[in-house]
Amino acid sequence: MEYVSPEGLRLDGRRPMEMRQIRAEIGAIMKADGSAVFEMGNTKVVAAVYGPREVQNRGQQISDKALVRCEYSMANFSTGDRVRKPKGDRRSTEISLVIRQTMEESILTNLMPRSQIDIYVQVLQADGGTRSACINAATLALADAGIPMRDLVTSCSAGYLNNTPLLDLNYVEDSAGGPDVTVGILPKLDKVTLLQMDSKLPIDIFENVMQLAIEGCKAVAKLHTRSKN
Repeated sequence: MEYVSPEGLRLDGRRPMEMRQIRAEIGAIMKADGSAVFEMGNTKVVAAVYGPREVQNRGQQISDKALVRCEYSMANFSTGDRVRKPKGDRRSTEISLVIRQTMEESILTNLMPRSQIDIYVQVLQADGGTRSACINAATLALADAGIPMRDLVTSCSAGYLNNTPLLDLNYVEDSAGGPDVTVGILPKLDKVTLLQMDSKLPIDIFENVMQLAIEGCKAVAKLHTRSKN
């Protein structure tokens, strides 16, 4: 299948290095301490943050920093697939861990010892790039909750199809089985906090694809700054 036309256009009309439209809304859930809705094209994610608060399970309390917990889920109506996915399936557990570890790189947990911060992320509509959208939603929800952070984490992915690096893959491109690199960065600190790749690439091509994903992260950072303000 041809994912990039001879004219250099993708199936959805974008150029190879063009992102989908991104949108963000802060304070979407009234009862949460912080919340955000984040959209990348047709992918739509909501995040809610509760805390810092007293640790519910005293056995999990950490004396010198906050305990960060994260739960990722997909709404049953988020995809065209009508098969119910069991809660706590392997992919959900893995993505929950990725989001938590990425957020821990940013949260100043040492300022909130013996407390707990809960992050809940749910995919409302899935069309590729859900992992990045979840991270972008979570960081905005943390900021909305007033959680002290080193920087706002931003995330984007890039892939390689038809011998062409492509920024911000949609579902059709993501499902093609080509290499896909997901990156998370702390933009002000110029630090990579997340790097995941699901298949091998020659090093020179990998560097190009990774750099393209980083440029996508920086574009998201500009939106984050506007949303926060």
